[in-house]
Amino acid sequence: MIFGRKSEKLTAELEQLEFRLEELETAEAAQAATEPAQTDSKRRTRPARKPLPEDLPREVVTHLPPHTSCPDCGGVMGQFGEDVSEQLERIPATYKVIRHVRPKFACAACERVIEAPAPARPIDNGLPGPGLLAHVLVSKYADHLPLYRQSQIFAREGIDLERSTLAGWVGAASELLATLVDEIRTHVLDASKIHADDTPVPVLAPGNGKTKTGRLWTYVRDDRPAGYSTPPAVWFAYSEDRKGEHPRRHLKDFKGALQADAYSGFHHLYGDGAIYEVAWWAHTRRKFHDIHVVHRSPTTTEALARIGALYGIEEQIRGKPAGLRSSIRQDRARPLLDDLRQWMDKTLRSLSSKSETAGAIRYALSHWRALTRYVDDGLLEIDNNAAERALRAVAIGRKNYLFMGSDSGGQRAASLYTLIGTAKLCELDPAFYLRTVLATIPDHPINRIQELLPWTVAASLQHDTSQAA
Repeated sequence: MIFGRKSEKLTAELEQLEFRLEELETAEAAQAATEPAQTDSKRRTRPARKPLPEDLPREVVTHLPPHTSCPDCGGVMGQFGEDVSEQLERIPATYKVIRHVRPKFACAACERVIEAPAPARPIDNGLPGPGLLAHVLVSKYADHLPLYRQSQIFAREGIDLERSTLAGWVGAASELLATLVDEIRTHVLDASKIHADDTPVPVLAPGNGKTKTGRLWTYVRDDRPAGYSTPPAVWFAYSEDRKGEHPRRHLKDFKGALQADAYSGFHHLYGDGAIYEVAWWAHTRRKFHDIHVVHRSPTTTEALARIGALYGIEEQIRGKPAGLRSSIRQDRARPLLDDLRQWMDKTLRSLSSKSETAGAIRYALSHWRALTRYVDDGLLEIDNNAAERALRAVAIGRKNYLFMGSDSGGQRAASLYTLIGTAKLCELDPAFYLRTVLATIPDHPINRIQELLPWTVAASLQHDTSQAA
């Protein structure tokens, strides 16, 4: 069970572990390749290989023995079976040029000329088709490949596309997709509970060539853990700093529960009661955990165990209806919280006021109402994992580029993270989603824009699949 370490730190640790595992497995495979073949009884057990997808094209290569007559007696041999094995191969990326030809017709009687209208393109008079443009966007914002690296990859494949050309495509695409981002924003803020968090991003400051620190804010609507079928979505917003005026502007139309950390910029949102604070226990647990790592003590051990018991209850009710979650929390979590409060009050009196453990306890007690609010409402969560998961893509991407080129670049990133993140929440391949939308949106009626939202596309895809079945 993971208790909400900062997403950036957690991601870095996981990446290091994966890298070390990759190196160990590679070394093991290299050693095995140099050793004599082993019998089945001596061969090391490996995880079962997953079957290759059935929808992949199959190329059958039949290997016949050099002779079909018996090597012992020369008799005619008949086939009685066959051994079949499969090998996965990669075909290098292929490109094609679509030539749009529009024949012209002239009237012999009056010289009237007609021809078919030019087909709509994602970028007016632009070179990229929907698939290529979607590939560039997903490579940059989902696979974290900066445009200059993409340009180098295209060059290796024989296509000359300058970084500046790709940048122009990204800018034009973000403008084209802006209406969808606005619709997702509206959907997120229509919720009665959202998860919020933010992370720093380096941005090139104009004029002096130095970088400043901008912020990407994430707001997530995801009620699936409480058994709701409302489409999940995430909206990203960019700001040039971390002033509290930004979340105030972002959430001016929102009313309900805000699951967020104790950032002071959120505090002014709770004044009139339209928005109420729901704190997360992972943040409280982290304070005890950090002390425990350096100075293990019976107090930190007990605090972590008590908080862990609360998470154990949540594991058992995830995905259950909100009413049932609330009932179980009242029966099982409420008594644990009451005991925890009494234990903290008693323990605090026995500690030095200057100790770090006392500071962790005071933090919990000062936020007690916000920390325990989740028990009374089955829609609420014990932590803010939804927002931290959304920010992991930003944390990974930040390692692959030195900085964003401008504030407008931060705004474009927020738009594309919104579309890609929401597609993932709706269990859509982001490349498929963007390719579908970019092929349709240029001449799609604006009053039917909701047909192109990720959850609508996902529902349509499921319907088509069920019909085919």
